[in-house]
Amino acid sequence: MPDTASPPRPRRERLISLDVFRGLTVASMLLVNDPGSWDAIYPPLEHSPWHGWTPTDLVFPFFLFITGITCHMSLAARQAAGADGAALLRQVMRRAAIIFLLGLFLNWFPFYTTDPDTAGTGVLALVADKLLHLRLPGVLQRIALCYLIGGILTLRGSVRSQAALLVVLLLGYWGLSVLVPVPGSGLTGLAAIATPPDTLAAWVDRGLLDWGSWGSHLWGQSKVWDPEGPLSTLPAIGTLILGLFAGRWIGREQPLARRIAGLAGAGAVILAAGLLWSLWFPINKNLWTSSYVLFTGGMAALFLAGFMWLVDLRRSIWWISPFLAFGINPILAYFGSEMSEIILYEMITVTHDGKVIAIQEWFYDVALASWLPDRLASLAFAVLFVAGWYAILRVFQKRGIILKV
Repeated sequence: MPDTASPPRPRRERLISLDVFRGLTVASMLLVNDPGSWDAIYPPLEHSPWHGWTPTDLVFPFFLFITGITCHMSLAARQAAGADGAALLRQVMRRAAIIFLLGLFLNWFPFYTTDPDTAGTGVLALVADKLLHLRLPGVLQRIALCYLIGGILTLRGSVRSQAALLVVLLLGYWGLSVLVPVPGSGLTGLAAIATPPDTLAAWVDRGLLDWGSWGSHLWGQSKVWDPEGPLSTLPAIGTLILGLFAGRWIGREQPLARRIAGLAGAGAVILAAGLLWSLWFPINKNLWTSSYVLFTGGMAALFLAGFMWLVDLRRSIWWISPFLAFGINPILAYFGSEMSEIILYEMITVTHDGKVIAIQEWFYDVALASWLPDRLASLAFAVLFVAGWYAILRVFQKRGIILKV
């Protein structure tokens, strides 16, 4: 009697290059976020002050682009396997909420203001000051909101609806930023985005996040605008949508070489479009301008295509182990590193030369800055920080422990 049972469903292809690319991106986040001294940084490891870009300005959009890819590939595979759509949507909402709360937790930790000069010396005063100045936006919060929209688009949207939303977001944000007069100043055109506090995005930030006597919940370093503010989060969704398109393309059943070529070609076109648009709407990470979305999205596609060619097609994998450790545990790497940064840079102090300083500053001064040039010492500290977290993540990798939300 012939076997009429359905053949087993083929396993979903695992692109090692995607984990490598994500790992490189996460490791780069740690490298640029944790220098020995913020006063001694090599220019490529600094963000562009305003218009323009540096390699550091590629890191965040690269991660959002990868999030879009994994969002599509994971949810589409589960849908194809017969998973309940409503359950998947609840899972997306739950995951977005957890990521958002993790970001808020990082902003709140250690639950009191670490500089008593700003709030008095009493414990209650320090706690109250922290709440009054608790920053509500953040990197993880933006990732969470973009992921939520990306998940909904994957589960309930079509390619046309995703493309339409991308166009609306990019053109709409451009129109709002340069065509709508900024309240108060009336500025339009390039003058409306010339300085950080005078943009429409900054005006929206203050309106939504500065609560007067209830405290300001903006980025503490600027006090009048936020680089992850509400309005600039809208075009950031566009970065994730580009990732959705990339995930749809590289997940197709066709020769790997063709997928790589198509991804690289599309990336080159999108990058060129971003550069062209930047003549009228400059590339700007803090504003997350529409040209920045296209430029960094195209760059991310080219990088991924290169990794796919090298790792998945040519099978050159001797060098990937450190990046895999970061790539398979990105939440643990980012959240844990941010927690340790707060502890080392702010909470644990020692007395050195008659002054109370953070233990990070003490180690940097004694172990590195005492014999290395300033910038090299600062970079050496950042490299040691990344290496330390690689050692931690490597232990988790060997034991098969992956932090998921």
